Amino acid sequence: MAGGCSSQRFGYTVLKFILFFYACVFWFIGTFILAIGIYAEVERLRFKTLDVLFLAPSIILILLGIVMFVVSFIGVLGSLRDNLTLLNVFMYTLLVCLILELLGGLLGLVFHNQTLDLVNKNISNGIKIYYDDLDFKNILDFVQKKFKCCGGEDFTDWKVNIYHKCPGRGPLACGVPYTCCIMTQPNEVVNTLCGHHILNETRQDAMKVIHVRGCTHAFMHWMQDNYKKMAILLLVILLPQVKNALHSARFTRS
Repeated sequence: MAGGCSSQRFGYTVLKFILFFYACVFWFIGTFILAIGIYAEVERLRFKTLDVLFLAPSIILILLGIVMFVVSFIGVLGSLRDNLTLLNVFMYTLLVCLILELLGGLLGLVFHNQTLDLVNKNISNGIKIYYDDLDFKNILDFVQKKFKCCGGEDFTDWKVNIYHKCPGRGPLACGVPYTCCIMTQPNEVVNTLCGHHILNETRQDAMKVIHVRGCTHAFMHWMQDNYKKMAILLLVILLPQVKNALHSARFTRS
């Protein structure tokens, strides 16, 4: 009888440690994300960039960091104090987050075309303020170089930008940013005007100079080509939440 109680007590202690460990890890990650978000938001306000808050990565990071910090802190406090109320809050919050993530992914798959239209619309809105928004500019430049694409749906999306509109005046008129251009060598010296007047060309001629495929389509193709990596990433994101929820449930029953 004593051995059974000792074994049960040991299992309880191990379960408590595992729950505390997972909660602490996500607490530190949430704190880190929150700190980055706050820093990015301070810089954004300092340089007066990005009036459209929906597109501000700093806002997304702050919200994500706050959620992770608060939820994980509840888990840490609940496991340390053996507080069943806090652990129940922790467990049900994780379950809600997990359900929302799965639901969001499912809706994204079911309403694939509508999701792409929404993403393309937001990219188009960002292109309009491309030179006034350092956050969005850096992100889009990185995406265009990384995925070898241009614009959201198509390279002609750049017509909505006041500096690139066609017809227009100025050195950038009827052109696209150099991050759309085809680079033949990895360390090639960049010609920042390589996309000059490319919007006046036919798609066939433009293909010789720039990547004409839109970034949303390029990203979707990249996901299809790297589905194994995406599956691993999804498991890395979801498994800790599932484990935390299961450990919380077992802990509250102990």
